[in-house]
Amino acid sequence: MPRIEPLAPPYTADVDRALRRWMPPGVPHGPLALFRVLHRNPELASRMFALGAGLLGHGLLPAIDREIVIARVTARSACAYEWGVHAATLAPQAGLTPEQLRATTRPDVTASAPWSPRHTALLHAVDELNDTTRLSPSAWDALHTHYDEAQLLELLVLIGWYRTISHLANGLLLEPEPWGHRFPTP
Repeated sequence: MPRIEPLAPPYTADVDRALRRWMPPGVPHGPLALFRVLHRNPELASRMFALGAGLLGHGLLPAIDREIVIARVTARSACAYEWGVHAATLAPQAGLTPEQLRATTRPDVTASAPWSPRHTALLHAVDELNDTTRLSPSAWDALHTHYDEAQLLELLVLIGWYRTISHLANGLLLEPEPWGHRFPTP
C-alpha cells in the first residue's frame, strides 16, 4: 500500500485534463499511480511536468541512450516501479533488447550484455555518479567523445531527474504498475 494514496476516478475536470497531458496519446492504460499521487499537489505536479516531459519528448539525446540511462539509474536506485514502467514501454520502443534491459539490473552491467563504446561510457558514468556523485576526468572524457556540451548537460540532468523520481516512487512505496515489467531477480 502506498504511503499516499493515488487519486482515483472520477477526477475533477482540472485533474483529468492534467493527467491526460501526462500520458502519451493512445496509451492503452490509465494514468500512472505516480502521476495520480503527484496530483495530490497539483502545483508541484505542474512544475515537475515541464522537466519530465521535456526530457522524454524534446531531449537532445538519442532515445536509446536516454532509456539506457533511465534503466540503469532506476535499477541502481532499486526502483522497481519506474524501471518496470520504462522496461514495458519506452525502452523497447527505443530499441533496448530484453537482454540489455536485464543487464541494467546487474552489478556487472557492461559484462552482462553487448554494449557499444558510447553506451558503455553512459553506463560507467551512471554508476560513477551513483557511487560518488562525481564524474572522474576519464568518465567525462569518455562521454565527451560521443556527446556535445548541450547533450552532456542534458545527460547530467537526466541522471539526476530519474534519481529523484526513484526516490519519490521508493519513498511512497509505490507498487509496480500491473502492466509494467517485473524487476529481474538475481
